[in-house]
Amino acid sequence: MIPTINIFTLSNQKQFEKAALQVFRFQYEHNLVYREFCAFLKTDVQKVKSLEQIPFLPIQFFKSHKVVSNENPIQATFTSSGTTGMATSKHFVTDITLYEESYRKGFSEFYGNIEDYVVLALLPSYLEREGSSLIYMVEDLIKMTNNPESGFYLHNHNELIEKLIRLNNSEQNVILIGVTYALLDLIEKQKFQLQNTIIMETGGMKGQRKEMIREELHAQLSEGFGVTAIHSEYGMTELLSQAYSLGNGVFECPPWMQILIRDTEDALTYVSEGKTGGINVIDLANINSCSFIATQDLGKKNPNNSFEVLGRFDNSDIRGCNLMVI
Repeated sequence: MIPTINIFTLSNQKQFEKAALQVFRFQYEHNLVYREFCAFLKTDVQKVKSLEQIPFLPIQFFKSHKVVSNENPIQATFTSSGTTGMATSKHFVTDITLYEESYRKGFSEFYGNIEDYVVLALLPSYLEREGSSLIYMVEDLIKMTNNPESGFYLHNHNELIEKLIRLNNSEQNVILIGVTYALLDLIEKQKFQLQNTIIMETGGMKGQRKEMIREELHAQLSEGFGVTAIHSEYGMTELLSQAYSLGNGVFECPPWMQILIRDTEDALTYVSEGKTGGINVIDLANINSCSFIATQDLGKKNPNNSFEVLGRFDNSDIRGCNLMVI
């Protein structure tokens, strides 16, 4: 049985931990891949009493296994982008309403009522392939604005430039969500001074440009769009929740999502606040697949539970985690 908890009403750490432990036991029982992984680590389920004792599934499993916690029909399959010949992650979603509730509530947690905004999306590399969970989310948010000005842009930069300037002059609140390289392309064509627009980058050059450190990237985008801060969204194919940064690369999670920072040398231990390590994500919206994922991102956690993403592990894979891949 799926635990009878409403993850979207959690209000404190004690409630979160209780819910996470319930979800862990449920997924251990019903997710064959996760159970085998726990068995590989010789996990004694009865002794798991804290978040730190829960095993985190390396994210690579989504490339090689079907990670599901029930036998219900698959309602959607989200896939990661990848270069030709590379294995891509597949996230099999058996209840799409959980994803919808997660990103809708998550958005309103950080930005308020979606109807207060025009949402413009500059996501060419995502739009040009099938199965993007980001496109699914943004498409729904665009519809929820109930504003005919909202919409997607592919390579029609001139039209987008005209719209951004026009909406700015009319003092309309706008969110422009874009893949990093496309936002840089846009400000090379046009410099802006936007007063009522939030620029949200979703990360990644997708092989189109040289990777940049965040400070340099955000400085360029801030200057090009004429804004004081660049917002960011931290999500991935394998998750059903997103963390948001309202500036300076500092991310916060919604109440049903948390991160832990693991030691880069020993994947089963954790580092203290302010120290760099691998990002482990607890996403309770992921109850039908796996809520405990060891990502390939490097980051650090701050005392107030916010976190920063500092880069990725190199191609030699996660040290201490590659040994765990069955």
